Amino acid sequence: MLAQVSFGHLVAISVSSLVCAVACYVVQLMRHELRIKKIGGVRAPRLTSNPFRAAWWFLDTAKALMRNELLEQYNSFYDAATPECPNLIEIQIFPRERYLFTKDPEHIKAVLAGQFSDFGKGPRFHDLWRPFLGDSIFTTDGQLWHDSRSLIRPMFVKDRVSDLATFEKWTSKLLSKLPASGQTVDIMDLLYRMTLDVTTDFLLGASVDSLSNPQSEFARAFNDVQRIQMMLTSVGPFEAFVPRRRYNEGIQVIDRFIMPYIEQALALPQEELEKLSNSDKHFTFLHSIARYTRNRQVLRDQIIAVLLAGRDTTASTLSWAFYELSYYPEKFKRLRDEIIGSVGRTRTPTYRDLKDMTYLRHTLNETLRLYPAVPYNLRGALEDTTLPSTPGNPPISVVKGDIVFYSTLAMQRRKDLYPSVSEKFEDPALFSPERWENWTPKPWQYVPFNGGPRICVGQNFAMTEMAYCMVRVLQKYDRIEYRGDWHAQQHEAEVVGKPSQGVKIGMYEESMKVIGNPESLGI
Repeated sequence: MLAQVSFGHLVAISVSSLVCAVACYVVQLMRHELRIKKIGGVRAPRLTSNPFRAAWWFLDTAKALMRNELLEQYNSFYDAATPECPNLIEIQIFPRERYLFTKDPEHIKAVLAGQFSDFGKGPRFHDLWRPFLGDSIFTTDGQLWHDSRSLIRPMFVKDRVSDLATFEKWTSKLLSKLPASGQTVDIMDLLYRMTLDVTTDFLLGASVDSLSNPQSEFARAFNDVQRIQMMLTSVGPFEAFVPRRRYNEGIQVIDRFIMPYIEQALALPQEELEKLSNSDKHFTFLHSIARYTRNRQVLRDQIIAVLLAGRDTTASTLSWAFYELSYYPEKFKRLRDEIIGSVGRTRTPTYRDLKDMTYLRHTLNETLRLYPAVPYNLRGALEDTTLPSTPGNPPISVVKGDIVFYSTLAMQRRKDLYPSVSEKFEDPALFSPERWENWTPKPWQYVPFNGGPRICVGQNFAMTEMAYCMVRVLQKYDRIEYRGDWHAQQHEAEVVGKPSQGVKIGMYEESMKVIGNPESLGI
């Protein structure tokens, strides 16, 4: 009898608990619905309103990420869109867990510029990324973000960027690591190692010398942390189920490398740091920010953030550029002809030379159009606000705490945002630097470096480094060819998007038989 009573009590308690949970869920959902109406807008089309299907959807997205099919997955979301709202959808798992996904330039403009104060990284993003990037420029809002940007900006002024000695040092080493003419090389691997060397040299005044040490523990750890961080972000509310052992170990490796340099900088008296100037060749990014703060954690966070931006974005863009050029020999030839015509085969280019090479600039712009370095990003709503809708339709309500995901990769590949295909404008799905000769993107339809107040402070540094590397490589090689199945390449979306299979190419040096004027060789 006692067992029966106990069992009956357990059933009653379980049923009561379930009823209370359901009631609580419904009440919170109704409150959220009322808040959406109070804001003055409407919901976006829903991918699903079933919390169990929503959970399955996040799992499916994680699988797509691992298969390097995240773009296809992202674009499939919009099958649930409507003609009134064709490029924005939402998914709600819990009453206070709402995500919106967009590939609309007007929405990107709103969150990055027009309604800048309404959107930011938000507390959830900050907490999720804090172990890796701390309280850096990429994870904070408000005064913390403003202070971070003020610390970083001085090192990216034109006078610093136009000093090309660091680029020459490491590009020369890259060239020395390339195999004999015609042999296969994974140029992406070398580019990632080179940009790591450039960036650590620029930041710390000392490099990890990854080009000489391909098995660098630091480089492996940095890659592992980024890969896992992207997975944590992609699975939304289920990030707690992602194993973090390698993630935590990787962060420890990164800190062990960075902290001794910070201690060295802090050992310098304040007066000595103040005497250093931006023209001093030994003056580094670390010295620059150490003049304004002695906080070790602040220094660490800003260095890691700039290291992430400086290494991966540049290396991935260069990798995609060589991938595309290997398929279009006529475009490679045109680019090389411009380079040889500008600086010859041996002269080191100046900052002005790089800026004056039009086709080189078009090549990099076209690469960033097809492959924006940060393909997926997000903002959290800091206030109750709205996103613009199509003409004649009410705005979309966004509740404080909602997360807005946006994809520049998906947006910049929308065919409806481009002119019709013609002799002067090739299919936007194809790589065509020539399109930039007669076409300028409309505002907010091309945002490779984000926009608004948070526009990338290092974009000129990145463009200069990429242009310099392209020039030096093409001065030496007059032909490249892809090794493998070019069409089998996939877009691997970590924090930064890169070719999933590397970029294996054969590079052919120009025959140096000189007939006629030796000036043709830049001698």
